[in-house]
Amino acid sequence: MKFPVPHDVKAKTIPGTEGWERMYPYQYQFVTDDPERNQYEKDTFWFYDGLHYPEPLYPFDTIWDEAWYLALSQFNNRIFMVPPVRGVDHRVINGYIYISPVPVKDGNEIGSRVPHFMERAGYYYKNWDALEAKWKVKMEATIRELENLKLPALPEMEDMSIVTDAIGESRGYHLLKAYDDLINLGIKCWQYHFEFLNLGYAAYVFFLDFVQKQFPSIPPQRVTQMISGIDVIMYQPDEELKKLAVKAVELGIGDLVKASPEWSVVETGLKADPKGREWLMALNLAKEPWFNVSTGTGWFHHDRSWNDQMNVPLSGIQTYIDKVRAGVSIERPTEKVRAERDRITAEYRDLITNEADRKQFDELLGTAKTVFPYVENHLFYVEHWFHSVFWNKMREVAAILQTHGIIKEVEDVWLLRRDEIKQALWDVVTAWATGVTPRGTKTWPPEIEWRKGVMEKFKTWAPPPAIGTAPEVIQEPFTIVLWGVTNKSLADWASVQEVGDPEKVNELKGFAGSPGIVQGRARVCRTVAEVGELKEGEILVAPTTSPSWAPAFAKIGACVTDVGGVMSHAAIVCREYGMPAVVGTGHATKVIRTGMMLRVDGSSGVISIER
Repeated sequence: MKFPVPHDVKAKTIPGTEGWERMYPYQYQFVTDDPERNQYEKDTFWFYDGLHYPEPLYPFDTIWDEAWYLALSQFNNRIFMVPPVRGVDHRVINGYIYISPVPVKDGNEIGSRVPHFMERAGYYYKNWDALEAKWKVKMEATIRELENLKLPALPEMEDMSIVTDAIGESRGYHLLKAYDDLINLGIKCWQYHFEFLNLGYAAYVFFLDFVQKQFPSIPPQRVTQMISGIDVIMYQPDEELKKLAVKAVELGIGDLVKASPEWSVVETGLKADPKGREWLMALNLAKEPWFNVSTGTGWFHHDRSWNDQMNVPLSGIQTYIDKVRAGVSIERPTEKVRAERDRITAEYRDLITNEADRKQFDELLGTAKTVFPYVENHLFYVEHWFHSVFWNKMREVAAILQTHGIIKEVEDVWLLRRDEIKQALWDVVTAWATGVTPRGTKTWPPEIEWRKGVMEKFKTWAPPPAIGTAPEVIQEPFTIVLWGVTNKSLADWASVQEVGDPEKVNELKGFAGSPGIVQGRARVCRTVAEVGELKEGEILVAPTTSPSWAPAFAKIGACVTDVGGVMSHAAIVCREYGMPAVVGTGHATKVIRTGMMLRVDGSSGVISIER
C-alpha cells in the first residue's frame, strides 16, 4: 500500500489559502528546513484523525488537540510507562489533524518499562473505585471553579475601593489573569481526562489480546460483546428525556409539548397551563447538570449544549412521546444485551481447558468490566459539561474584545489562536490603561476576514485517510480499537480510492461494530440539525457519532461511520441498543447519499449499496 508523501500533500496549497500555517502552532507543521525532522516525517505513518475532527479545526479550537497531545503522551510515556508505545505525534494540513503513535522500538527498552508499568498501572487497577471517586471530586471541583470564574469588563474609572481598601490591583490585571485561569483550567481538565483513560482502554486491549491468543479466529466484536450491558452516566441525559416524555403523557400535556419544534413556543404554552408548569419544574431539575451535554462531540466551539439549544432536547422528548403513546418501549434492551453477553462469555470460557488460563480470563474480564464505565463516563464531565461551560466563558472574553474593536462579532474569536487572544487582551488592557486606541482594531479585523475565507476553502478539501510510510504490520492497540486503523482497513480504504468515482462504488467495508443485518434507506448526517431529519427505520451514515444524538438511536435501524474501531462511540452505543453497526469505513459519507438503499451487515462489516 502506497500513501502520499506528507510534504507533497502539504505543498499543494489550496488557492487563496497561502500562509494558512500561521493559524496553527508552529510545531504542527510538516517541515522541509530541518533535514532530520523532515526524514522522520517521511518515514512515519500518519492517519487523519477524523474520529475527533470530521471538519477542519478553527485556530482556537486547536486547544483541545494540544491538550490531549500533551495529556495522552505524558501518561503513556512519562507516568505509566506503557511498554510498547510512547505517545501520539500531531501535524496539521489545511486545518485537518494527522496523528501518529510513537512506538518504543528498542526491545530492551520495552522490557525495562514493563516493571514500572506493572507497578504503576497495577496500583490504579487494584484501587480503581477509590481513585475514580477521587477523580469525580477533582473533576466536579474544576467545573465549579470554571463556572465561578469572572471575566471583568474594563471600567472608565476604577472603583473607589481600589484606593480605600489598598487593593493595589486593576481590573485590567484581573482580566489578563482570568483569561490565563480559563485556559489553565481547560488544560487541567484534560490532565484529568487522561488520568484513567489510557488504562481503561489498556484493560480492554489486554483482555482482547488474551482472548484472541486463546481463539485466533474470534472476531473482535465477539470480545467487545463480553463487556457490554454496563450502565454509564453518558446515557443519563437521554434517560432524562425519556422520563420527561413519560411525565408529559401522564400529565396529559403531550400535545402541548409537541405543539411546535421551537422551544420558545412550547415553553410559552406550558407556562399558561398548571400541568405544564409542573412539567417545567421537572425539566428544570433535569437540566442541571444533564442538559450540559453538547449537541455535537463537544470538540468544536459551535457544539452548543442542550441548555443553549433547547430545540434539540425538545425534538428528542417529542420522539419519545410518540413512542410512549404508541405503546412502544423506549428503554434500551439492556437485559437482552446482558443475556447475550453472558451466553457468549460462558460459551468461550467453557472452551478454555487450562485452569490457569481460565482464571486469567476471569481476572482480565473482571478488570475490563470494572474500568470500562470510565471510558464513557469521562465524556460527560469533560467534552460535554466542562466544554459547554468553557465555550460560553470564551464568548465572554470575545465580548470584551468586540467592545474594544479587536473583533467585529463575538464568533470571530475562534479564528484566533489562544496565544493571539492573550496578546490581543494585552493590547486592549494597555490601551485602556493609557487612554489610547488598541493597535489590534486595525490589524485583526482584516486578518480575521481572510481567515474566514481560508476556513471555507478548507471545508472543500478532502483529507487523505493516510499519508506517509505505512508499517508492515500495525500493532499499536489504541490505533486499532479506537481509530479503526489496521492493515486491512488501509487496504479497504485504498481500494475505494482506486475506483476514483464514488458513483461506481457498490460496496464498502469497515469494522463489524455491532452484530445483525438490516436493510433500509440511508440518511447522511454531519450535524445535529441533520440528525433531526432522521425518519423511523433509516440507516444513520455519519463521519462519527455523538452521545447527544442518543434519541436518534431510538429511530434508526443501523449505523455506519467513516471513522472508528470496535471501541468507538458508535460501536459501543449500537451494541447497547442491540442494532447493527459498521464503523471505520473511511469513505461512507463521500460515497453514500441520503435515500440510497443499503444492506448493513454488522457481523461481517460489509455495506452493500443498491444503485
